Amino acid sequence: MQQAILEPAEAQKQQTKSIAPNPRVKGGYFVTGDTPPEEIFITEEWNEEQQMIAEMVTEFCVREIQEPFFQRGRELQVTNEADREEVLALLKKAGELGLCGVSVPEAYGGMGLDFKTNTLFSKAMAGGFSFATTIGAQTSIGCLPIVYYGTQAQKEKYLPGIASGALIAAYALTEPEAGSDANSGKTTATPSADGSHYLLNGQKVWITNGGFADVFIVFAKIEDDEDLSAFIVERQFEGFSVGPEEKKMGIKGSSTVQIYFDNCIVPSENLLGARAGGFKIALNILNGGRIKAGAGGVGGAQLSLTKAVQYAIERQQFGQPIAQFGAIQYKIGDIASQAFACEAAVFRTADLIDRKEAELRAAGVSENEAKFKAIREFAIEASIVKVKGSELVCYASDETIQIHGGMGYAVETGLEMAYRDARITKIYEGTNEVNRLLSVGELTKRALKTKEVDLVGAGKKIPAFLLRQIAPFYPRTRYSDEESIVQGLKNTFLFLSGMAGRQLGKKMIDEQELVLLLSDILAEAYVAESVLLKVKKLEGRADLDQEKLAVQRQMMQLYLYEALARAKKAATEAIASFATGYRKSLYRLVVNTMLKPNDINPKQLRRNIAGFVIENKEYCF
Repeated sequence: MQQAILEPAEAQKQQTKSIAPNPRVKGGYFVTGDTPPEEIFITEEWNEEQQMIAEMVTEFCVREIQEPFFQRGRELQVTNEADREEVLALLKKAGELGLCGVSVPEAYGGMGLDFKTNTLFSKAMAGGFSFATTIGAQTSIGCLPIVYYGTQAQKEKYLPGIASGALIAAYALTEPEAGSDANSGKTTATPSADGSHYLLNGQKVWITNGGFADVFIVFAKIEDDEDLSAFIVERQFEGFSVGPEEKKMGIKGSSTVQIYFDNCIVPSENLLGARAGGFKIALNILNGGRIKAGAGGVGGAQLSLTKAVQYAIERQQFGQPIAQFGAIQYKIGDIASQAFACEAAVFRTADLIDRKEAELRAAGVSENEAKFKAIREFAIEASIVKVKGSELVCYASDETIQIHGGMGYAVETGLEMAYRDARITKIYEGTNEVNRLLSVGELTKRALKTKEVDLVGAGKKIPAFLLRQIAPFYPRTRYSDEESIVQGLKNTFLFLSGMAGRQLGKKMIDEQELVLLLSDILAEAYVAESVLLKVKKLEGRADLDQEKLAVQRQMMQLYLYEALARAKKAATEAIASFATGYRKSLYRLVVNTMLKPNDINPKQLRRNIAGFVIENKEYCF
């Protein structure tokens, strides 16, 4: 198995080559158009080598991280010198297995995995507790700027060491006064008179891996430039220093420090990409990281659910396992349904990026440019899955503690650690509030400025949809009700964003509360469509267990039922936030017509889903 990991999958390359150009492979398309089920990727389609990668990562996490945790009875803390050495040893072992090089091209000693498989790696690594943050920085934000934007000399110098784990990488963007507004950073880079080097001055905060990293991707402004530039800074450079480890609420086994530049001498050849091109680099890297964060959230939620189910089976109260109680089954069924739906959205997005990259390369775009352009294309979807995945893992870890009762509060179970570790996912890679604003803002920009997304044209179809909702004369199919829910979610977003935009105009950008509500509806539309498309595609597979498929169909129905309720609540508040007079009543009528309730029994669906998961003693989808 180890050999299979070290050698990139040829089948994976063939899979990418087979993707044909398609107008639907477009960011934001899901709002305005329909996607055939056969065009999305589902996790049942992993090839053998991709499955082996996931198994390798899972085995590594169990053997090297989970089992030592239970033997030790406490989490690793890098503020402890012995624990710090153990984290470094874990990085070395991961490097020996090839796991530090999943994003690095083969030419520089890595595996060169496609984006979809890299996302699978992030999901599987969720079992690595806080080490997932450490290796995540190594394989994503710490090395991808060099992979995508580095010169040949820069790649040859740094990537082999990063891929092997001999060099530890970090990413330094955030400053004390520049968090979400990253381009307002004050760190400066002054060119020397002879052009041989830059002098960096400033400070960066919350730098993952910073306590022991060898190589840092640092963002600073050259002279009076409006935008940031990016630099590769080595720990040994004169004028560079590192602060003490931060004492954090969670992810205590990962290094987080402040770093300082006091006339730090950086050779001119270490400028990464074009001058003033650093902000673009930062945004593109963060978009990819958001999807991987969403995948990690899904993986963490599924792991939490498995722990909850196993405990619920063993724990006896009132003469029977607590797994038999409806209150417990409610939680199990709900988490399973959300995890199933979010996973569908995460890997649908990751696959779209691979397909867009293949499309760009077929059109003659260079490999690196195709990679970052493909990620940039799906910035809207990236923000959505980051928010949904992070909220899911926080919810799942909380409910898993609740199922354990008092035992969940004890350190020895590891659940309180999972609860604390999960909380950071709503903050890093852009806070969830920023990502929710970004999803709507980016979609609006593509509709109004670049004309890439035809929101107006899609909105013109709403009257016909309303008529079908009132008088459903059209031929019905197996999934007519579910299709109406998904289209209703899309149309509700289109309708309310259109009405609000018409009434508020440019002032709408300042109405953040309203935009956040619209983003919630947008997110529900994307995830709901993703899980529906997944189930439709599963229907066509002859090799699938029919009992399992029936449960997957029920998870989809439950998710749509709950998505409908969440969207209706957001829509009601949105209308109250901007509409007045008769318009308020009219808009509510339109929304209620578009978001017609689905006639299902949610209690029974949760019980059925929970029963299947309990029977299998784990999240089994």
